[in-house]
Amino acid sequence: MFQDIIIVLAIMILGLGIGLFIGNRPKIIKIVGALTSFSIFLLLFLLGIGVGTNDKIINNLPTIGIQALILSFGAVLGSLICAWFTYKFFFQTKKVD
Repeated sequence: MFQDIIIVLAIMILGLGIGLFIGNRPKIIKIVGALTSFSIFLLLFLLGIGVGTNDKIINNLPTIGIQALILSFGAVLGSLICAWFTYKFFFQTKKVD
């Protein structure tokens, strides 16, 4: 467990170093963005396979589905409220009359 955390942190630090070395080059940033999107889609696909092959999850899907819907709705609502407050207090310009 602890070893996994060290590996993840080392990979993040390595990525940070490479990012600083590369700098702000639009062509490379575009490639990195495409690779990031592809990686996220691949991880979501693999997560779907993992869920679909798990009999315990599939058999309890009606119960899990309702709980997931409630949690998802709460998470989205909370994120929207926090984003609104952040915009209002930090980014909205004040009108001067």
